[in-house]
Parts: sequence; C-alpha cells; structure tokens
Amino acid sequence: MKTNLQKENTAKINQITEGVIWKQLLLFFFPILFGTLFQQIYNTADTVVVGRFVGKEALAAVGGSSSMIVNLIVGFFVGLCSGAAVVISQYYGAKDSKNLKKALHTSMIFCLAASVVVGMAGFILAEPILHLMKTPAEVIPDSVLYLHIYFAGTFFNLVYNMVSSILRSVGDSKRPLYVLIITCLLNILLDVIFVVSFHMGVLGVALATVSCQAVSAILVTWFLMRANDIYRLKIHEIRFDAHSLAAVLRIGLPAGLESVMYNIANLTIQIFVNELGTDTVAAWGTLGKIDAVFWMVCNAFAISITTFVGQNYGAGKYRRMQKSVRVCMIMAYITAFIVSGGIFLFAEPIYRLFTTDQGVVDIGVHMIRFLIPSYALYVVIGILSGALRGAGKVLIPMILTCGGVCLIRIIWLFVFVTRHPGINNIMLSYPVSWVITAVLFVIYYFSHFPGIRKEK
Repeated sequence: MKTNLQKENTAKINQITEGVIWKQLLLFFFPILFGTLFQQIYNTADTVVVGRFVGKEALAAVGGSSSMIVNLIVGFFVGLCSGAAVVISQYYGAKDSKNLKKALHTSMIFCLAASVVVGMAGFILAEPILHLMKTPAEVIPDSVLYLHIYFAGTFFNLVYNMVSSILRSVGDSKRPLYVLIITCLLNILLDVIFVVSFHMGVLGVALATVSCQAVSAILVTWFLMRANDIYRLKIHEIRFDAHSLAAVLRIGLPAGLESVMYNIANLTIQIFVNELGTDTVAAWGTLGKIDAVFWMVCNAFAISITTFVGQNYGAGKYRRMQKSVRVCMIMAYITAFIVSGGIFLFAEPIYRLFTTDQGVVDIGVHMIRFLIPSYALYVVIGILSGALRGAGKVLIPMILTCGGVCLIRIIWLFVFVTRHPGINNIMLSYPVSWVITAVLFVIYYFSHFPGIRKEK
C-alpha cells in the first residue's frame, strides 16, 4: 500500500499525464537541455584546454579516435539504460509500485555487473582499436593513456547514466541537471589545475574527467536513495529479477545495438578522416564538440518525448500520446533551426575557441558550412524514434536506424568515397542516409504508433 505522502508526490510529479502538453514538455525539456549543455561543456572543456595549452596532437588524441571509442563502448550501455527508463516510466504512469521497484533494483545490479565488463573491454581493446582505425602515429600514445584512465573509472560513468535515466523516467529532470552543473564547474577547475598549472597534459584531462564522474555518480545515487516516492532506491533490495531484467533488455538491447551501429558508422567515418592528416582529424574531432550543441537539443526532445509517451502509454492515454508527439516535433524543429543557424553564422569564431592553428580552423569552418544545413533532416528520426521507444516499439525502429543510417553510410564510404576520396564526399554520407531513414520512420510511425489508426 502506498502512503498518502507517496500518492501526493506521484500526483505532483506525474503532471506529464495531466497538464498542458507544451508547458509540461518545456518544464521537462529545459532541465534536460541545460543538463546536456553542461555535459557538453564538461566534455568540451577537456578539448579546449588541451587544444590551447598542449597542442593539436593532444587535441586530436582527446577529440578524435578516443572520443569515438568511448562513444562506441559506453553508448551501448547508455542504450541499455533507456530500456530501464522506458520500463520504469510505464510502471510509474500505471502507478504499479511492485513492478517498478523490481525493475529499479534489477537495473542497478545489472549496472554494477556491466560496469566491470565495459571497463575491462575498453581498457584491453583501446590500443588495438586505435591502430585498426589508422589513427596517426603521433596521436596514439596520448590516446592510449587517455582511454586507459577513462575506462579504469568507467564504473562511475555507468552508474551516473543509469541513475539519471531512472530519475528522468519518473519526471525528475532537475536533480540530474544540478549534478551536471556542479561537476561541470569542477571539471573545468581540475582541467586548469592539472593541465595549465601542473602541466600534466592528456593525463591531467583524463584524471579530471574520471574524478568528476565519481562525484556525479555519488550525488545522483544519493538523490535516488533519498527519494520520498515509490522509486526510492534501497540498497538491501538490489537483486536480479528475471522478469524485470527481460523487460529492460527487450527495450534496452535494441537501443544499445542501435547505438553501437551508429558508433561503428562513425568509427568507419573516422578511419576515412584519419587518412587525411592530423589537421583534418583535429578539425573533425572539434566539429564533434561544436555540433554537439545541435544534437543535445534533439536528444533532449527525444528523451522528453520518450518519457511523455511512456507514462501516458502506461496510463492508457493514447490520444495524449499522439498530441505530445506533434507538439514535440514542432518545438524541436523551431529550436533546431535556431541552433544550426547560429553555428553556421559564427563558425569561425567558434572554432577559434578551440585552436589557434589556422589550417585546422579553415578546414573546420568548411566542414560546418557544408554539413550543418542538412542537420534538420535528423529531427524527424530523433523524435519519432523516441516516441516509438516510449510505447515499447523498439525492434523495427532499430532495424530502420541501423539499416537506413548506419549501413547506408558505411556502404557509401566503401563504394563511393573509396573511388572519390575527400572530406566533402565523406560528409555527404550524412544527409544521404538521413533522408532515406526519415522517410522510413514516417511510414512506420503512421502505420504502427499506438492509437493512430484507432483514433484518426
């Protein structure tokens, strides 16, 4: 039986199923957006510090192949976290306390076990993968050092991602934001101390990153343990439940595989970029930090709509699900055009924040002006994928994404770019794959989204 206080708190947080959609979307979206912004500042601080105070080789080491490897291995686990988030959001919307607690505590023990596997895999495979990716020889030593330290502390990264996903799934997007603000400021401070004051180079950046991840993991876990609601974490209840684990993996595994395929495609692109020299590698890695502002907007809307759809699906409110997707799509497009326009217009001064090397700046500005206008194509994919995931439909969207975005991109590289090498043709793989995938998602959404055919 739930206490009156628990019922009160559920009603208070669960405005996602009751309030005005656009207002509730914004109230949920902005903490996620600012949280992602601080996460990006957190990551970008490393790149800025090493780029300006160590050199372009260190910049390429932190922002090039190393970043791709981290995204590949950690991204798979983050996809699995989305499975826990969807399952918990559906139970929370249905006010199913018993199953929610089982899913919560199963997710935590799964997280602990996975952190051991992910950390060991990343540590062992770092150097072989760097060589496989044809990373420039002068960049490899620093890249290996960075990755070894990063994966040695991966436990904290995975715990933070799991717990923050759980908090967002029940509508609490504010406290993960507070944690990111604290750790972002701490990361900048430690970067300056370790790199600028102590001249520790890439080692200092890696130590600063892992230290801040430890702080963030401790804080969000403390919030979850102190929650005065049905999703409170209790250490003595952490154990595997077969049914809950199956439910989490049913949704999370396709999302994790989708993330892996995305990152394999990006790794493949990185291999082609690596053959163009250190300047291009540094410019490409820096572009990944700059355009992350756009992706964080899309991802914040995608997380928002996943939670909205998940809770309303659990509550049986199908018409509200449909309306929330339409509203979210409009809001996402307005924001995306503003952000991409700003990046396009201020490309050169933004790049100069990262490096004073004119060759790197010139290549980077060209990349932005060539690629950014096509980014709006991805909005449809992000929002519809998030909505379908919230309703528990994950297998076909995963196939569409892996085939439409990842496979086509890889085929493009090996069939077209090998015959016509150059950075423009490498970048062209993005809009080509987005157009095809967006069309497939629209067709699938209107055919299979819950309630669409029933409530036209």
